[in-house]
Amino acid sequence: MKKISLRATAVAVAALATTSAFATDGYFPHGYGMKALGMGGASVAMTDNAFAGANNPATAVFSGGRIDLGGTLFMPKRGASRTGGGGMNGAVESDKPNFVIPEFGYVRQISGDTAVGLTVYGNGGMNTDYKGTGTDCTPGSPNANFLCGTGRLGVNLEQLVIAPVYAKKLSEQASFGVSPLLVYQTFEAKGLDGFTGWTNTARNPMIPATGLTGNGKDTSTGVGIRVGFLTKLDAKTDLGVSYSPKVNMSRLDKYNQLFADRGDFDIPANFTFGIASQVTPAVKIAVDYQQINYSDVHSVGNPQAQPNTAVLGDSDGSGFGWRNAKVLKVGAEWKYNEKLTLRAGYNHTNNPVTSPNVTFNIIAPGVITNHYTVGATMNMDKNSEVTFAYMYAPKVTLSGPSGLAGTDTIHMSQQSLGAQYSWKF
Repeated sequence: MKKISLRATAVAVAALATTSAFATDGYFPHGYGMKALGMGGASVAMTDNAFAGANNPATAVFSGGRIDLGGTLFMPKRGASRTGGGGMNGAVESDKPNFVIPEFGYVRQISGDTAVGLTVYGNGGMNTDYKGTGTDCTPGSPNANFLCGTGRLGVNLEQLVIAPVYAKKLSEQASFGVSPLLVYQTFEAKGLDGFTGWTNTARNPMIPATGLTGNGKDTSTGVGIRVGFLTKLDAKTDLGVSYSPKVNMSRLDKYNQLFADRGDFDIPANFTFGIASQVTPAVKIAVDYQQINYSDVHSVGNPQAQPNTAVLGDSDGSGFGWRNAKVLKVGAEWKYNEKLTLRAGYNHTNNPVTSPNVTFNIIAPGVITNHYTVGATMNMDKNSEVTFAYMYAPKVTLSGPSGLAGTDTIHMSQQSLGAQYSWKF
């Protein structure tokens, strides 16, 4: 079992480190672990999985020993259009429509009241890849991309989180847990040279706009923490709470004239509380509320400015203008028989993107608000199970005044299908 655990951990880390991890509640996934993904993401008071480091570290001591290893095929559709902009009008759809996202969780009970584990997971979702459109940004020269830069346009953000887990029972009814968060982040941007007029170069030609776009992949690292608490309100109902403060990441120096605070791109603080109740012997209901404080990260939360009003890269420079995400997650599972458990869920978040910030979000159209999910677990034997989950997020469209000319519109829809194999010991 130790060899299996080490091998599975290595595979998960390697896969996540080379795969774009996409998201639906802003750039956070709607859930972690296949069982949560089938229940709209509701998980903070659930103890049937090994993803404690991402959901609630306190649950590990009640989950038993297990390894969960799986992957999701994520299928987003995203694009943008412009009207009223003359030669700048047009429409684009992002390439790269399909992504495989791995997942891994491990928990071991080391005594009757203590458990340890490891969760490997990812955040992301700021990914676009638009081909050149021949936009006429300079009259008579229709050869620019949709944001008046050169060549293909897009960005890619990936965040890999390795989260060891320690959990301990405070009593037979309550537990506390902690997970250090070891974060590795990569980012790349291309085709954004149309924003040169938004940098210090526009004010001082002696300062080249070298930290804006086209510099290949840059990396940064950070260390954070997640803490959690779980208590049994009665024999049928559990209450869970999980909190992670903002993770301060090292700067993305190659893009210090794109992101506010000279390339700073921190992971926002996030807080979740929820309940899970066994309403009948066969049916369990779970409800979570989560808040993700995007607005506290300048590079994400600063509003979109206009050329020469706030310099890209400064502390007050343009960001994506994202407001905090407030997420409701509702899920139900039905134990159909000893072999099969069925799940369904709903996840709703307010749109973090607002109309005045549409242009900057062409490269990151994280506008999804509703997710509908289903899932199932089949017990293979007493020590193994297979879990499936499917998610559908209908198309959301948002329009606003363009930072270039006319009106910009962005849109996104999503589907995902995943499978997970679990060993219990």
